[in-house]
Amino acid sequence: MSKFNEIVPELLEQSPFKLIGKDWMLITAEKDGKVNTMTASWGGVGVMWAKNVAYIVIRPQRYTKEFVDNSETFSLSFLDNSFRTTLSYLGTKSGRDEDKIKNSLLTVLHTDDIPYFEEANIAILCKKLYAQEFKSEYFIAQELNEKWYPDSDYHTLYIAEITKILVKE
Repeated sequence: MSKFNEIVPELLEQSPFKLIGKDWMLITAEKDGKVNTMTASWGGVGVMWAKNVAYIVIRPQRYTKEFVDNSETFSLSFLDNSFRTTLSYLGTKSGRDEDKIKNSLLTVLHTDDIPYFEEANIAILCKKLYAQEFKSEYFIAQELNEKWYPDSDYHTLYIAEITKILVKE
C-alpha cells in the first residue's frame, strides 16, 4: 500500500497551474457510502477568509456534483502522466451509467472519511465553505459567457478549506 505524508500547504512545491490545468485532477466525494469522481482541469488554490483554500467548479449535469453537494468534504487527487488514459476515461464516463472507479482500477482510500486515490501523488482534502452558481449577469467579460456557456449550463463554484495535503513518499 502506498504511503502518504502530510505537508502544510505552504510546502506544496508543484505549480497549481501545471497540476490542475495541464496534468488534471480528480474531484472525488462520497454520498450514502458510494464514491464518485470526475476529471477536472479548472480550479485553483489560494487564501480566502484567512484560510488556505481550493476552489473547483462543476457543471450541473455532472453526476459528481450530486456527491459534492451532499457531502461536507471532497478531495482533489493528482496522478502522474502514466494515468492520462484513466483520467480521460473518468472525465468522459458517468458514474450514473457504470461503476467507473471499479472499471478504472483505481483504489479508493479514506483519510478523515474523505475519499481519494492510492495511485495519486498528491491528495488535497477539502471541507466546503461556500458554493454559488455562476450567472450570466455577473460576467464582466461577456465573451467568456458566450464561449463557455452557450447552453447556459453554468458551473457551481465551490470554495473549500484545505484540511490536509497528502504527498506520496
